[in-house]
Amino acid sequence: MINTLKFTVLAINWQKYLNMVDWDQLAMTILEKVGLLILFSLLFLLFRRIGKGLINHFFKRYRRKYQNTVAEKRIKTFHTLTLNILNYCLWFFWIYSILSTVGVPVGTLIASAGIFSLAIGLGAQGFVTDIVSGFFILLEKEIEVGEYVQIGTIRGTVTAVGLRTTQVVGDDGTLNFIPNRTITTIANMSRNNMTAMIQVGIFPQTPVDKVTQIIRQVNEEQIPHYPDIIGDPKILGTISLPNGKLVVQVNITTKNGSQYEVAHNFLAFYLAAINEAGIQLPASPTMVNGQAN
Repeated sequence: MINTLKFTVLAINWQKYLNMVDWDQLAMTILEKVGLLILFSLLFLLFRRIGKGLINHFFKRYRRKYQNTVAEKRIKTFHTLTLNILNYCLWFFWIYSILSTVGVPVGTLIASAGIFSLAIGLGAQGFVTDIVSGFFILLEKEIEVGEYVQIGTIRGTVTAVGLRTTQVVGDDGTLNFIPNRTITTIANMSRNNMTAMIQVGIFPQTPVDKVTQIIRQVNEEQIPHYPDIIGDPKILGTISLPNGKLVVQVNITTKNGSQYEVAHNFLAFYLAAINEAGIQLPASPTMVNGQAN
């Protein structure tokens, strides 16, 4: 009996609270909020589409004007950076609009906590460091989009330089996102001529003079077919490696970007000619490398 009475009182109280709610007004408020959220989202997509279209059109015109020049890479770099800034700005205003619409007092929170304190609270110190580092990378022209670089242990082609990260496509096709604050040393292999270093392993009893003569003949026959080769190759002769192996080293200066093709092709030419001459080589006779010149 007592339980039934308590349940009846509770039901009456809930009915009273429900009757106090203006359901029509609540429904209108919810519809209004949902409508604003949809509107802000549509505006976000619209502005991003229009902004990207205008930026792409603007930079495409200048890239066509400075095609095949040094300025083209600089234009590509600022192209990706401008798109990156546009995305960050649009995301900021969209999030701010959404929070304000649902009733979160963003302005009051910022005013009471302070921008600096809020940034620290959100863990933005690393973000600010990324921006500063990226700014100096661009200011000092350390890298440009399309250049072949090595950053730490990552080697590949730069595809984008943003406010927070630099994107590098590795030799195996992996897309690497590198935070700008972690970039301490950049090896840019697209600014100077490069040296293709070819090392042909030999035995102590190998006739070095004959091998050198074969290499010189191969160079005379093949170099005219490679316009990217600069100057005459340098046959350094016999070199003892740290592991005790003996090699005949040849250095060929090339335009940047073509050193690996030249090194691999001439390596094959040397091996074919030496084997054709009947000279025996070690089981792992060669090493190929490239460095700036």
